[in-house]
Parts: sequence; structure tokens; C-alpha cells
Amino acid sequence: MKQLAVKNNVEFLIEGTVMSGTPVLNLTEGPLAGCTITAARGILNGTTNYILSQMEEGMSYEDALKKAQELGYAEADPTGDVEGYDARGKVTILANIVMDTSLKIGDVSCQGITKITLDDIAKAKEENCRWKLIGSVKRQGDNVIASVAPEKLPLTHPLAGVMGATNAMTFTTDLLGDVSIVGPGAGRTETGYSILTDLLKIHC
Repeated sequence: MKQLAVKNNVEFLIEGTVMSGTPVLNLTEGPLAGCTITAARGILNGTTNYILSQMEEGMSYEDALKKAQELGYAEADPTGDVEGYDARGKVTILANIVMDTSLKIGDVSCQGITKITLDDIAKAKEENCRWKLIGSVKRQGDNVIASVAPEKLPLTHPLAGVMGATNAMTFTTDLLGDVSIVGPGAGRTETGYSILTDLLKIHC
């Protein structure tokens, strides 16, 4: 679709596909356009972040998942979220738009949160760390490497403090260093806002 848009000299805007109304793609094409982005790491799935947050409070994975389903964060079949597939799709989009590459979803290694135990959570606490499901894109020479996997982040990392069903992204740039943005990754109003920002970009 991107190639078709270029061929027909029209805009192809998909802001809402990565973090809903939180401006991620527009951020890289606007305020960060003067920087070279060498990496992007983020919490791209609110369901898994909510579950991990609840587990840190002592709730079992099963109970945290059930609570997420009751609140409407998780589907009846939560596989797409908890196995990392939703985040993998977003990482693929992020790589192709921000890094101007042509990765396919099968090129992105993927691991979910289903193997993280309360013992893992407790050990991370002892180390002043916290588990997060991280979607990552980075340049390695001429290649772009993308992945989704649980990572144990030090509490000093900006992504470690993002709790509940919230999304976040940290861009590594040549001129500004790390730049982070935090916001909602889903929701009716939030998704509608992403469409509004794309329409405003076309209008301007």
C-alpha cells in the first residue's frame, strides 16, 4: 500500500496502527525528522503491560489475565496479546516506516509473557528491575533487526516506570539521545484522534 501511494503521489498515513492516538509515527516524521533514529524500543501492548503490573502486586498470571479480560483489555482468546503477536505486527510497521526498510512479520523474532512466573517477578524486584514486554527495532550496519520479547529493565529506565494498560516508546537518536513518549495505545477516542491527526497532516 505504501508503494501504491508513492506511485500515485498520495499520502499513506497510518498513525493509529502502532500506539493509537499517541503520536509515534508522526513524531518521527515531524519533530524528530532532523535526527537519525538508530533504535526504537517500546511497550506496544497494553494488555501484557497490565498483566505484568498486576503480577508485580502479587497476582498470579492466570488471575491477572482474567482481570484484564473482565476490564476489556484482553480478548476471550488472548493469544495475540500474551504471545506477543500484536506487538510483533506493530514492530514490523515501526521498522518499515521509521527505518525505511521492508521487513515482513516473519522476520521479527517473537516471544510473549506466558513463561514469566511470580518467582521471576520477585527476583527482578530484588535486582531493582522490572519485566516488560519490549518491541525493539535497531540498525546494525546495513541491516534492521526487530524483535519482541520480555526484558528485565532497571528501574531507572524510562520504560520501567510505565505501568498498567499504557504504552510507551523510546527513540534513540544521533542529536537528542533518547527521547521517550508515553500514552494510551488503544481506545475508541484515542484511535479516532489518530485519524484526526492524519487528516490534519493532509490538510496542512
